[in-house]
Amino acid sequence: MKVELRTDAPPKPAYDAPCNGCGLCCAVETCPLGLVLFRRRQGPCPALVWQDGRYVCGVLDRPKDFIALLPTAWAARLVARWIAAGKGCDCRHEAEEHQDG
Repeated sequence: MKVELRTDAPPKPAYDAPCNGCGLCCAVETCPLGLVLFRRRQGPCPALVWQDGRYVCGVLDRPKDFIALLPTAWAARLVARWIAAGKGCDCRHEAEEHQDG
C-alpha cells in the first residue's frame, strides 16, 4: 500500500524505538480507536494531524474535536492508553525512500 506523507516529516524510527511523529503507522493502518470512531480499517486515519513539524493523533491532541462527550482529561488518558502512546514504534511497515528527479 502506498501512502503519501509530507517529505519534511521525520524518518520512521526503528521498531520499538520512541515515536518521533513520522505518521507512517496512522497513514497505513487504523488503530482500534480509529476503527470505533471512524468505522474504517485502513489508513490514512482521519485524525492524523500535521503539527509543529511532526504528525500527531488529533484525538489525543484535541479530544474535544473527536470525543466531545467525555471530559478532556478522561479522553486524553483513554486515548493515550488505547493507541499505546509512549510505548514505542509498533509499525512494522517500512517507508519507501523518496527520490527526486
